[in-house]
Amino acid sequence: MYDFSRFDASMKIPIRLSIFLFLSSSLIAQTPWRTLGEVTSYAKLPNGLELVAHSSRVRITAIAPNVIRLRYAPEGSFPPDHSFAVLPDALPNAPTIQINGDADIITFATAELRVRIQRSPLRISFLDPTGRVISEDDPRYPVSFNGPAFRVYKSMPIDEHYFGLGDKTGTLDRRDYAYTDWNFDMFGFQESTDPIYKSIPFFLGVLKGATYGIFLDNTYRSSFDFGKEFHDAYSFGAEGGELNYYFFYGPDPKRVVGDFSALVGRTPLPPLFSLGFQQCRYSYYPEARVREVAGEFRKRKIPVDVLYLDIDYQEKNRPFTIDRERFPHFEQMVQDLNQQNFKLVLITDLHIAALSNAGYKPYDEGIAHDYFVHNPDGTVYVGPVWPGPAVFPDFTRSAVRDWWGTLYTDFVKMGIRGFWNDMNEPAVFVYPQKTMPLDTVHYVEDRKTDHREIHNVFGMENVHATRDGLLKLQTNVRPFVLTRAAYAGTARYAASWTGDNTASWDHMRLSVAQLNNLGLSGYPFVGDDIGGFNGSATPELLTRWTELGVFNPIFRAHAAKETRNREPWVDGPEHEAIRKRYIETRYHLLPYIYSGMEETTRTGIPLMRPMFLEFPEDATLATNATEFMFGSSLLVAARLWPFVGPYEVTLPKGDWTNYWTGEHVTGGQIIKIDPPMDTLPVYVRSGTILPEQPVVQNTDETPKGPLEIKIYPGPNCIGSIYQDDGNTFNYQKGEFLRQAFTCEASTGALKIHLAAAEGTFHPWFHELKFTVYSANKPTTVTLDGKPIKSWKNSTNAMTIESVPWTPAAHDLEIRY
Repeated sequence: MYDFSRFDASMKIPIRLSIFLFLSSSLIAQTPWRTLGEVTSYAKLPNGLELVAHSSRVRITAIAPNVIRLRYAPEGSFPPDHSFAVLPDALPNAPTIQINGDADIITFATAELRVRIQRSPLRISFLDPTGRVISEDDPRYPVSFNGPAFRVYKSMPIDEHYFGLGDKTGTLDRRDYAYTDWNFDMFGFQESTDPIYKSIPFFLGVLKGATYGIFLDNTYRSSFDFGKEFHDAYSFGAEGGELNYYFFYGPDPKRVVGDFSALVGRTPLPPLFSLGFQQCRYSYYPEARVREVAGEFRKRKIPVDVLYLDIDYQEKNRPFTIDRERFPHFEQMVQDLNQQNFKLVLITDLHIAALSNAGYKPYDEGIAHDYFVHNPDGTVYVGPVWPGPAVFPDFTRSAVRDWWGTLYTDFVKMGIRGFWNDMNEPAVFVYPQKTMPLDTVHYVEDRKTDHREIHNVFGMENVHATRDGLLKLQTNVRPFVLTRAAYAGTARYAASWTGDNTASWDHMRLSVAQLNNLGLSGYPFVGDDIGGFNGSATPELLTRWTELGVFNPIFRAHAAKETRNREPWVDGPEHEAIRKRYIETRYHLLPYIYSGMEETTRTGIPLMRPMFLEFPEDATLATNATEFMFGSSLLVAARLWPFVGPYEVTLPKGDWTNYWTGEHVTGGQIIKIDPPMDTLPVYVRSGTILPEQPVVQNTDETPKGPLEIKIYPGPNCIGSIYQDDGNTFNYQKGEFLRQAFTCEASTGALKIHLAAAEGTFHPWFHELKFTVYSANKPTTVTLDGKPIKSWKNSTNAMTIESVPWTPAAHDLEIRY
């Protein structure tokens, strides 16, 4: 695959880099690659410097003390600074820098990071303040250019690991694999399939607990190679566009993820209902079937918040239409379901049926205003998708996005609560490329470009338009938008899922790595099709996948046509009872989950996270791909293989508690477990204070009973709860409740402190129930110094019932 036969001895790089990305262009494959040579001069900039390397330029600027931006102009001039991902003034406070230079080396430093520039040949290294190399250009393979294409090589230590790149298949650790970023409709993808639906060109490098990140802000077809071409060097590059990348240094991995998410935009606070259980199928129709499914959930008292309608509710698969034969009373159905506290989410794909003189509003309006993507000859591009010949809005134009948003007017007035933008890679039924031609014409406002640049952001701009439109139609209602395709920064517009997975143990296992890497890539509000979309899950697999789904950010079951149903009751009473209990657990945990999601919107740290993100000091956890943390408190260790017999679970140092039984488990060891079908192993980290609520059938229902505060004493014992109305933006005006909890153990006592509540929101609860997991037996309990007598012991815990809640600070003391 690679031609290593010809080398330039002075440059030490292959003259022909026939790596997989560039095989698509014969010009690139046949043209010699060139480097920038040596630095001939440099000039200081307000927050960095500009290098001159003969006719080329390189700008290096400090965006933050630990964030550096690099832009390369091989022909000497920089294009206008534009990004679909990076928010203006995302990191507004540029740091103080120091620049020094001599005949061989130029140094550029902030208080937290040093950049060392070797003059001849040009080579850039990043070092920490002590002088330790964090990351460096590989000395054998300088940054290289070939016409519009480029490639960057970095040295790859033998024990460094790589994570991120969004929604990619395979292992959690990217080392030893290569990937392409090109959004692709890949029905039936498998563990080695690449690319699939999303392109997020950001990754983390982790070496012995120290973490850095690199974001290549380039929307063209790009690639990342972590050891396939060379065993000791990794590389990244693209077929076109600017070589423009950001370097982040932690060393804490949470800081890297947080800074990247700040740069490209964090997920907004979702509506509360979207964190409940969601039931979907391709497709629920006719109208009677939708009502039947809704009725069964309520009759069987299985909690659920959302039902989806896939494309079969539409007339001949045409977006923004209703099939009146299948759904003769559509508006009444929506109203009836709303009264039963169901939220309906409708699919609204971006391919508009090309129907002249048919009274089809989306087509007529789009044609009248010239809103669709064009061919190079000026005609409107037409491609086959679900409705047949279809046209595609040019979403990179603000006028088109504004118009697209108006198409939701009727559905919003009916009471539809969410929208699902599928097929937005964009997928077109032409093969093998499965998308529109690369020379189709787009406009980024007034700038003309082609599909090579826009393809990877087409889905992003689609949901950008949808969210903006919904906000204009309902200014004080949080939209729920779901997308399949994405680029970096899309999380600020829409939630996402992993696409058309398969009903297999492999894909349930694969989902853990996919969702964790999406969270690391600034995309925390994600899920997968529980039970698998393609094919039919066995009863046991569907049950175990439902258990696992409780601890995913989005908890949605989905299935393709001609496959077994996925509703919780389909496999008889035993499976129904287990699935119901776990769905109820999701609703018990909603105070913890919603509080965690609110924290995510402020920090960028995902709710579902790999072990190393929470325990960076333990290098052995860097490649742990089967366990994960749900928030900072819950460790989930699902059975992910259909093997008979026990499997190993690695518990980090410290004390842990079995979530289901309250039994103490010592950490810092590998244990073997063999959970039966009705048990998903979940462990609570010592030092956790976990809020839970009584079960409800949906998030519109007010819980009946107290808020339970579960306390697992240990070091740094903390917890919190966040509440608001779950639906509007009133929280931005102070209508929220935030309350922090702490506990401190000492000889013979445990002190629990409830800080004064912040905000003006009045929560649903008026009483608290405390459950303390401890082997010690209490002798006295006091609240604010006054004795409490209504407490009782059980095997592994003690409970205190009916404690009145007020927003004031309180102290609970338990003496042993």
